[in-house]
Amino acid sequence: MKTNSARGIHSAGMASISPQSVECSARLGIARLDNQPETRIGDRTPETFLTISNIASMISWRDLPFVTSIAAIVQLGVGETITTTTALAPSKWVHPGAMISQSQLDFVKSKVNNGEQPWADAYDALMEDESVSNPQAPSPHVIVECGPYSDPDIGCKAERDDSLAAYANALAWAINGTKAYAEQAIRIMDAYSSTIQGHNNSNAPLQSGWVGSVWARTGEIIRYTDAGWSDDGITQFEDMLRNVYMPLTVNGSTGTANWELVMTEAAIMMAVFLEDADSYNTAMDWHLKRVPATVYMTSDGEYPVAARGHSSDPDAIISWWFNQTTFQENGQSQETCRDLEHTGYSFASMAHVAETSRIQGTDLYKEDLGTRLRYALEFHSQFENGVAAPSWLCGGELKLALRAVTEVGFNALSFRMGIDMPQTENLTVKQRPAENNGLFVAYETLTHAQNDA
Repeated sequence: MKTNSARGIHSAGMASISPQSVECSARLGIARLDNQPETRIGDRTPETFLTISNIASMISWRDLPFVTSIAAIVQLGVGETITTTTALAPSKWVHPGAMISQSQLDFVKSKVNNGEQPWADAYDALMEDESVSNPQAPSPHVIVECGPYSDPDIGCKAERDDSLAAYANALAWAINGTKAYAEQAIRIMDAYSSTIQGHNNSNAPLQSGWVGSVWARTGEIIRYTDAGWSDDGITQFEDMLRNVYMPLTVNGSTGTANWELVMTEAAIMMAVFLEDADSYNTAMDWHLKRVPATVYMTSDGEYPVAARGHSSDPDAIISWWFNQTTFQENGQSQETCRDLEHTGYSFASMAHVAETSRIQGTDLYKEDLGTRLRYALEFHSQFENGVAAPSWLCGGELKLALRAVTEVGFNALSFRMGIDMPQTENLTVKQRPAENNGLFVAYETLTHAQNDA
């Protein structure tokens, strides 16, 4: 174990600050490196400071080591430390290995070929998706600009739609073996990797998290299923992940829970594709540190664990938890009193990371992440199933719409491990086949329902 101060960072994936870095900071006019909140989707008031995404969009790729260092410092706060825990990167990488393995794909293919449910209906839904049944030409932008509340949206929705289209076609290819679907996925990935140079504006890190996660899953399937992707195409795609998406995601965020968890999810999956142990361990460390600050357990004490960069003062925690004052049930989450949709994004990312880690040799479902995910899914599913919110929770009023984020976690915890999760089971079955949410959760009944491979 090694502890690294923000005064001189040398942990996995982070470069030390050099004189050239100081020169770069002067060019950028960075006057302060203390902890500042970033503009977050759905927040009430956009912040006006210079975010790391803005910095990254202003400089050349030769300054990336500096950007990574600054990202760590901006989000840590001077004097805070990173403790690098057990290195979780595998000694031998498993491919495909970003959320879904070859044995899981083989399981799905067998079930679909036999016409079994729920996979047959989920497969039909996939094949009826416009991106598969009527594919369009991709629309990559050189710079994708994503502002708060999608204002501006310069290539943001197009990038999300195109990445999900590539993933849908990759799944279709893996299941039915029709080369045209593989070719469409490759066409989309090649179009982006030959065009995009960066992301800009306040929501750039979040966008990079959503899309980076989907790109990595798609690339893993296509690269390791003899789909005909050229060596040049693979190298170009690697460069895109490494230079465009990884710098904005690998060090997470001090924003709301769903931001950091999906950003580190993306970095972990991209690290699998790149076989980048340093980035894998760095992102995994941030992800696992954020989980206890996202899902409350009564064993945490009277108040939840404070997220990094945030005060542990009770009033600060109450404010950060959207004015929730009472903490008495396992599974309450940081964004519960905001709405269940954003809350569910965090649970999806936790499950995606646990599934990726399991494939790569470390079963996080059996550790703290799995315990918190189990209680979080059960606690929130009950309200989608019609249970009224108690008066002590968010004033008795919840904004519902957990949406189809339960399939991966439910499959692992209940189907594979045998834990009784009746509320989650009810909701999961009711929502099948799980939808494509237009961001980073897609086709998960097809890929993970009752899949113990």
